[in-house]
Amino acid sequence: MYSQETSKEHIVIPLPDIVVYPETRTKVLVGKTVGEALISAVKSYGSASAVGLTAKSDAEAGENPADLLYTIGTLLSIVRVQPADEGYIVFAHATSRVRAVTLSEIDGVYYASCEQLPDIDDLDETGREEMLRDVRAAIHEISSNFQGSEQFTRPVDSMESVDQIMAFVMPFMPMDVATKQSLLETVSVRERYTAFLRLLVDFSERLNLRIEVTRKASENVGKANREALLREQLRVIQEELNEGEGSSGDGDYRERIERSTMPDEVRKKALVELKKLEMGGSQHHESQGIRNYLDLLLDLPWTVEERKEIDIEEARRVLDSNHNGLEKVKERIIQHLAVMKLKKEKQGSILLLVGPPGTGKTSLGRSIADALGRKYVRISLGGIRDEAEIRGHRRTYVGALPGRIIQGMKRAGTKNPVFVLDEVDKVSSSYMGDPASALLEVLDPEQNNTFSDHYLEVPYDLSDVFFIATANTLSTIPAPLLDRMEVIEISGYTKNEKIAIAKDHLLPETQVEHGLDEDKLQIDDGAIEAIIDRYTREAGVRGLKKQLARIARFVSAKVVSGTVDLPIVVTPEKLPEILGREIVRQDAARKENPPGVVTGLAWTPVGGEILFIEGTFMPGKGKLTLTGQLGDVMKESAQISLSLIRSRLAGMPSRFDFFASDIHIHVPSGATPKDGPSAGVTIFTALASLVTGRAVDPTVAMTGEVTLSGAVLPVGGIKEKVLAAHRAGIRTVILPRENERDLEDVPEDVLRELTFVTVDTIDDVLREALGIDLPPGQVVTYPEKRCVPAHDL
Repeated sequence: MYSQETSKEHIVIPLPDIVVYPETRTKVLVGKTVGEALISAVKSYGSASAVGLTAKSDAEAGENPADLLYTIGTLLSIVRVQPADEGYIVFAHATSRVRAVTLSEIDGVYYASCEQLPDIDDLDETGREEMLRDVRAAIHEISSNFQGSEQFTRPVDSMESVDQIMAFVMPFMPMDVATKQSLLETVSVRERYTAFLRLLVDFSERLNLRIEVTRKASENVGKANREALLREQLRVIQEELNEGEGSSGDGDYRERIERSTMPDEVRKKALVELKKLEMGGSQHHESQGIRNYLDLLLDLPWTVEERKEIDIEEARRVLDSNHNGLEKVKERIIQHLAVMKLKKEKQGSILLLVGPPGTGKTSLGRSIADALGRKYVRISLGGIRDEAEIRGHRRTYVGALPGRIIQGMKRAGTKNPVFVLDEVDKVSSSYMGDPASALLEVLDPEQNNTFSDHYLEVPYDLSDVFFIATANTLSTIPAPLLDRMEVIEISGYTKNEKIAIAKDHLLPETQVEHGLDEDKLQIDDGAIEAIIDRYTREAGVRGLKKQLARIARFVSAKVVSGTVDLPIVVTPEKLPEILGREIVRQDAARKENPPGVVTGLAWTPVGGEILFIEGTFMPGKGKLTLTGQLGDVMKESAQISLSLIRSRLAGMPSRFDFFASDIHIHVPSGATPKDGPSAGVTIFTALASLVTGRAVDPTVAMTGEVTLSGAVLPVGGIKEKVLAAHRAGIRTVILPRENERDLEDVPEDVLRELTFVTVDTIDDVLREALGIDLPPGQVVTYPEKRCVPAHDL
């Protein structure tokens, strides 16, 4: 590293195709190596300087790297170095002209020792003023040929020297680098000013000559344009005589506009645009854009051709045939369609289907379209960050397009389609706008009858459209947008529902996609159940379909080889050979829980699952340790549970001293983040079991939030949690009393096999889970047994 203080060597900044003159400010894009060297110099010495050397053209450059650059350049005082995509942007002030005496390279960075090249002042003050006046006059003459020239000449008039004007003007002059470099290398003030003025005069003469030639040529072009117009008219006449094939003339537009069903306001706008097209002619630069606009207006559906009567029974039949399970969801949809049938005047609606991936949200939209006999349109909003994707671009921009809503209506060809807005929760905002805010007008029944698209420029009525949005979560949807939609939640499928879906839909589809049939491939129910349990972990069936596709590919290879007897029947025993080892570890109720270990229930985006709260204690000072990647809410639940234990069981025998014992709570699996208040009851019961030495039945699972007063509050995800308990072999579920109504969503076959205990307070929990009856104002009595850490049992 060089020393800025003791060495005359400077970092070399190569200047591609530009020449920087003294007493100017500039910014240059440099490579990563040079940029880091400049930053290092600034950090080490508080400032940095560099020498800017212009790169030669290929014809001038030699093979030696030193020959690639001119030796005369400018000394740059570095102002700022800013990171960029391809390196760094250097902001600098050019101070003086220098000559690079030596050039060396260290770690990919060139360094140069320089000598100053001061001006030879051979022009007196009078000569400078005359030269300054002549230069300004030449620049004014050049600028007079362009509109808005005052923005260019105003700074020139305020400059006090020819050097300042030269540094300002030369970057705009259409001249090669060698010519610009020669001005920099000229040290004589008289010669430099004279050469600059000569360049301006020559450029002015060439410009005037070019303008004169262009004027004369335009007269000839006018004649050619007339000929081209006549040829265009001849082509249209020929197309008309050829029975109109491919005809797209202006008269055709007028006739189509008059025949269309568009509103009067829109027709008036179309005729205005058509008049522009007729006046400008086919050679006008806007003609193609106007044609595209008119085509859009003519292709859009403006009226509902026929309002079909909604057949509720047919809708129910279509939904039942296309979707197994989801009874509550289908009933909600049927109710919604019934309301639409009764109100009649407008048949638009706005629904939001929210649920885990693979639960059939998008396919429900298609089924609703089939049930209503309407066209189906789908657009994906995932990853959209530009408001123009919804509202379109203004037609002043080159390549402008209408928004996705209008494009979807054009594809539908009808004014009342079923329009699916997929992945509405994946929309995000950026500097280009907020698409979610643009959707407010689309999904608001009070506003969408006059939807405004920037490209369309006229109101469009969306009130007859049946909008169905889909999402995986409500948390990322803005509240104003969520308020405009009716939410229908879709939870995960039960195992029985998945088996039915696989047999009725997934397996037949997979067989067709792989050229198979029942004569070649059969999968028994046990194999499907094993795939669900051992090879998928999801609330939907998308992973199940992938595994069935793997089986189909395996069978296809066997069938093509001709080495097996048909049909191939897939059984659970054959799955390891086809799908490999099991990839899902199923949580199951333990055979025995020691004191301090309790089974809880949790909700996840892919369905419910059971979890184990494990507690132990050791000699200490009353410290509570929590492990297992617990979130803040879950940690607070543990603190509340400990306070409840200490307050409710304060009179316990002396064999357990809270102040002389440290308590450790752990929630497997440690690599999975966990949070939420629903584990409060489970943590409290684990601590009570640990303190009293009583074990909880391993076939009992529980959920619920606890408060510091001992109340048990309701929680969410009851259906998913109960299904997880059923899968794991749990027999009894303890849940808050207010969640009892949520059991209506649980399938009947699951309800029959489980016992549910509802609780209001932690006293109920102690009584049901540990057999401890704790009347108000009394202290619990404990069995005659030693309370030891769980790992010692």
